[in-house]
Amino acid sequence: MSKLKISGAMIDSSISTKRPLANFHPTVWGNYFLSYTPQLTEISTQEKLELEELKEKVRKMLVETPDNSTQKLVLIDAIQRLGVAYHFKNEIKTSIQNIFDESEESNKDDDLYVVALRFRLVRQQRHYMSSDVFEKFTNHDGKFKETLTKDVQGLLSLYEAAQLRVHGEEILEEALSFTITHLESMIPILSNLLKDQVREALSESIHTNLPRMTARKYICIYENINSHNKLLLRFAKLDFNIVQKVHQKELGELTRWWKDLDFSEKFSYARDRLVECHFYSVGVYFEPKYSRARELLTKVLTIYTIIDDTYDAYATYDELVPFTDAIDRSGCDISAMDSVPHSLRHTYQALVDINTQIEERLTKEGTLDHLYYVKYEMKKLARAFFKEAQWLNAGHIPKCEEYMKNANVTTTCMMVATTSLSFMEEPIAKETFEWLINEPLILRASSAINRLKGDIIGHDLEQQRKHIASFIECYMKEYGASRQEANAEVEKNLTNAWKDMNTEFLHSTHEIPMFVLELVINIARSAYIFKENDFATAQREFKDKITLLFVDPVNV
Repeated sequence: MSKLKISGAMIDSSISTKRPLANFHPTVWGNYFLSYTPQLTEISTQEKLELEELKEKVRKMLVETPDNSTQKLVLIDAIQRLGVAYHFKNEIKTSIQNIFDESEESNKDDDLYVVALRFRLVRQQRHYMSSDVFEKFTNHDGKFKETLTKDVQGLLSLYEAAQLRVHGEEILEEALSFTITHLESMIPILSNLLKDQVREALSESIHTNLPRMTARKYICIYENINSHNKLLLRFAKLDFNIVQKVHQKELGELTRWWKDLDFSEKFSYARDRLVECHFYSVGVYFEPKYSRARELLTKVLTIYTIIDDTYDAYATYDELVPFTDAIDRSGCDISAMDSVPHSLRHTYQALVDINTQIEERLTKEGTLDHLYYVKYEMKKLARAFFKEAQWLNAGHIPKCEEYMKNANVTTTCMMVATTSLSFMEEPIAKETFEWLINEPLILRASSAINRLKGDIIGHDLEQQRKHIASFIECYMKEYGASRQEANAEVEKNLTNAWKDMNTEFLHSTHEIPMFVLELVINIARSAYIFKENDFATAQREFKDKITLLFVDPVNV
């Protein structure tokens, strides 16, 4: 019997196989990052010395500025938005605790900018401050006073504070509507600097944007503010460029790994999105100390992009039955290879290899107990991918609740949260992993945001070929609704998911470390980068964002 090679896999030519190929476009990056050699990305001794010197000066400034002053609030805000807060976590934590403890005293403030800034900074540190602090800025009917409409900085501050609202905070719902309306209307009459600040905020709030992307854009804005702190600006610029070199070095090594394994040829049916996956990893945790964890996470993401496309845009239903069984039964062990169809053995081998790498890494770091949770989520993900294949094979359009329960897994957010956490060189309790695999509300909300954002943007593209129904189709069928009504329901669910995350962030048991909660929120934030620019086609806008973070340094 003759054999035919398709996408690196050997299959019988006697079998006429109709595959649901998606014809994804090739990578827009190619081998570009191979040029980032260790020599090119080396951080000089001079850079390290200057960074340390500036860091200590900023630390001194942070510690010596009184906690009960407006200057302290403004300084912490600038440090966070410029992306250098990771250097001063303990100092900021102590300051915010003091500010929160003294907040009753500060309730006499009648400056909207200050009140809203304090509210946001305190909530960002997991302290619950009541939204009643804004009542003094409203009339008896609950509407915000018209006199506030000329206070651009106050409106911006209130807009950003409202992003941290939880369920039932009507005053913050009103604040959001009020600020958006007035900020949008005043754009034509603002100075160029204020115009940039307002447009940037309305495009993506601080709370919903990835910290690294916020930093890249805010450095340019902050530089043009007359009252900017020159020392802090210099420190932020130098730190950004040094961290960028770390990310470039990682991408150089990852590109070499990808090229050596010839994945783009072996899996020509799948998306070749190594650079985009690394962007995602940097979104989850960007700090230099997580470099090794980030590289391994990117490898996992690229493999699971291939697995996703294998289920979605290559394998037949009959092939997926034994393929899924092999993953679920053995946890991606080589012993199950014989039960995998020949056409999917390269794919299964890729899973075996990445699991071996993970096991070796965790063994070396003395955290092999984390492997159970990594495999648990990988098996759960394969079952969820297969559930979608079953629905597609049967022509079944599920109810919205059934769809979202499965979709929360197929977004890969749950797998990413558990896997990325297991790679971090931090002491992480077994209870934290148990909490994660039991799908807490904050993780379900983060997953829902990813799924719903994807469904809004990708719906039309995916329905051009045989593809599982999106939430939009499920809603339209279940409720006899129009496309417009389905879109409105998606937007409502997105808003509620953010409120769920904000609530859990504030009220989750304090035994769950803050960095774990922030990691889950960062996964939700990544949806706004990927999904607005469509991960499937990696359009120009997304390329521009990658260029900002990985290619262009800031001018020091």
